[in-house]
Amino acid sequence: MRLSIIIVNYETYGLVINCLESIYQYPLPDTEIFVVDNNSSENICDTLLQKFPEVIFIQMGYNAGFARANNAAIRKAKGENILLINGDTLNLNNAINKCDQALRESDFLACGVQLLNEDMSPQVSGNFAMKGGLNYLLPLPYLGILLKNLARLLKLKKPSIEKVKGVMVVDWINGAFIMIKKSIIEKAGLMDEDFFLYAEEAEWCGRIRKFGSLCIFGDLHVMHLQGEAANSAFNSEGKGYFNLYDKKGLQIMISNFVRIRKEFGLSWFLFDLSVYLFTIPVLFIGIIISKFLFIRGNKYSFSQFRGFSKNALFVLGKTGIIIRNQPYFYKVL
Repeated sequence: MRLSIIIVNYETYGLVINCLESIYQYPLPDTEIFVVDNNSSENICDTLLQKFPEVIFIQMGYNAGFARANNAAIRKAKGENILLINGDTLNLNNAINKCDQALRESDFLACGVQLLNEDMSPQVSGNFAMKGGLNYLLPLPYLGILLKNLARLLKLKKPSIEKVKGVMVVDWINGAFIMIKKSIIEKAGLMDEDFFLYAEEAEWCGRIRKFGSLCIFGDLHVMHLQGEAANSAFNSEGKGYFNLYDKKGLQIMISNFVRIRKEFGLSWFLFDLSVYLFTIPVLFIGIIISKFLFIRGNKYSFSQFRGFSKNALFVLGKTGIIIRNQPYFYKVL
């Protein structure tokens, strides 16, 4: 088997159908496709297999999240290359087959492609890792803006890679589309099943990178309707990973801290957590000053203060478990 494609579904049947149609419009020699369902309310198995009888369907029986669902299919996969692709993506110009061929002809262990928004503008497709997970401080209200300005003054390299030209070596790949040689999974291991959603691909790529390089093929394009699947699951809004104020933000926050502990160690975990906790009074004072001085354009509200504080304190409550770094399912949905 040349290629195994894995799509995880949770309450996004329509998006998955569109994704499969975009994949099947091109020839698929020696390719198998898995759809793993995380116990969606709608029983999609029969209708899915009527439309796509070649698909291998796996029912998890519970909402297992991203890592566990993908691992269930990886264990059954026969392909020399394995593609994890989000259900809210569209395969443009046969990008999947071209990516498979490019990875085979290279020494890279894993790769991604240039992700595009619905309007065809570039989307973050890969990232450079920052020591200690310091990039997770950038979304912080007020402090994040200060850190970004400081980084510009110091002319530091931006961690997120939005527009890729040619082939670019990266530290980790956006989990919406990540293709990996199966042979390296046998060395680096499966995705860490402590993660429910978010940061699992970054931690995984960190382990893969110990054995070789990862890249983005910038001339291959896949459309990613960013956040549609997750927003549906969490009843949230917004794209990207800058929302730290609702239940989706809580999952982002705790997953990021779990990754920091696993990949960078205890000291960095405690440092980053201290900064998050320090942000609580900073956010409150910033909102008070903005309202008192009638500053226009202040984008933070007391509702966001309550949401951020609640989320940060929830992570603080899990500190003992995270520090021990023993198996634990960090699921908040």
